[in-house]
Amino acid sequence: MQDLDLARHDGRYKKVMKSIANADLLVLDDLGIAPMSPEQLRDLLEIIDERYHKSSTLITSQLPVANWHEALNDPTMADAILDRVLHNAYKIDLKGEESMRKLRSKIDATETM
Repeated sequence: MQDLDLARHDGRYKKVMKSIANADLLVLDDLGIAPMSPEQLRDLLEIIDERYHKSSTLITSQLPVANWHEALNDPTMADAILDRVLHNAYKIDLKGEESMRKLRSKIDATETM
């Protein structure tokens, strides 16, 4: 989203949006971890809408899907985005107390002993 903000100001916005929309796989990592501006929400909606039924989008989030609506912080935009995302999605909920970073550091510590 930061790249799109920069592209909006330096004249590359349409080119960057087209590139994102046409990617075979788009990975949106940590959705909802930081607030999004109204412009970023519009960009996200446009991206999701352009990719709908055309390309794959992988979304990761530390928030449960039930909290995404609130995290997007604009009911109308959240409805539009989530309708497109969740309507045709495969959802995988990972359970567990430990993050992969914590687990990896324990494995690394064990291997060095």
